[in-house]
Amino acid sequence: MFTKKRRAGFAHFLLAPVLALIVGLFAFPRSVQAQVVSCAALPPAGAPFITVNADQDHVNVRGGPNSYLYDKVGILYPGESAPALGRTPGGDWIQIACPAVPGGIGWIYSANVTLTATGFLPVVDAPPTPPFTLNLDPTLAASLEVQPTATRLPTFTPPPPLASLPAYEDIPRSSSNAWNAPLIAGLTLAGMFGLAFSILFRR
Repeated sequence: MFTKKRRAGFAHFLLAPVLALIVGLFAFPRSVQAQVVSCAALPPAGAPFITVNADQDHVNVRGGPNSYLYDKVGILYPGESAPALGRTPGGDWIQIACPAVPGGIGWIYSANVTLTATGFLPVVDAPPTPPFTLNLDPTLAASLEVQPTATRLPTFTPPPPLASLPAYEDIPRSSSNAWNAPLIAGLTLAGMFGLAFSILFRR
């Protein structure tokens, strides 16, 4: 049976990891949020700008006009604005000024923001997509390499030749079969004449 001291020690043993997990859950979002770069900036007077819609939780700013090919470089929250510099040919993405990111520009999806401009935004070219790098474990990569075999593969052995087929001789037809056709034809004609004769003389 557990004594009171052992029960207290067991409770402390279970309580310590739980407290550490709770502290980690609350501390992790703060550390991630501190690394997010805000692209909010006041536009010059009369210049076009975008404003994040109120129905959005937040909007990501990316390095190019694509959510899969370009990484996230910044963020904007509802009601925040940024100067608009250009757009894609279809108008799906808008290029904005973001001084806090390298290069000072970013791209935002147009459906999540409201554009305020007196005219049309110019069409700008998308930046080149970043190179794709595959981070593969060296041990796993080494295991996937196919090593050539030192020994030669077995050569193809042709099958043995087929046994010779037996030869069959033609059996001559019997001469009695030659009379079957005329006999049948004669009986057919006799039957037809008999039928015609009975029909004529029945009246």
